[in-house]
Amino acid sequence: MWSSHRFGKEAERVALHYLRRQGYRILDHNVRFVHGELDLVARKGDVIVFVEVKARRTMDQGGAMYAVTPQKERRLIKLAAQYLARHGLSDRPCRFDVILYQGDTPSLSTLQHITNAFDASGIDGCW
Repeated sequence: MWSSHRFGKEAERVALHYLRRQGYRILDHNVRFVHGELDLVARKGDVIVFVEVKARRTMDQGGAMYAVTPQKERRLIKLAAQYLARHGLSDRPCRFDVILYQGDTPSLSTLQHITNAFDASGIDGCW
């Protein structure tokens, strides 16, 4: 049985490899800020993509699909704005994707990639 922490880290590892195979360039992972963390930051063409990875073993409380709440979205938008400013990328278009895993082990067969998962109109340059 996987610990929750190890399960989440494995999900992020599988997501990172998946994104690379899909043509994304990984810029950063596990970027920590005072008020939270960005799981993965990637680039697809000219677009900066902030990827939140959610893995759940059970459907308790709706499972992985419902783990990204409106409050979590707002926090991710603020963290993304900090990341863009820190790296001089505020003029670049960006979006937010979510990668979901539901089941006993994170694998490509259980991966669900939602592009443009939520609106980031609060950040200049993000769509």
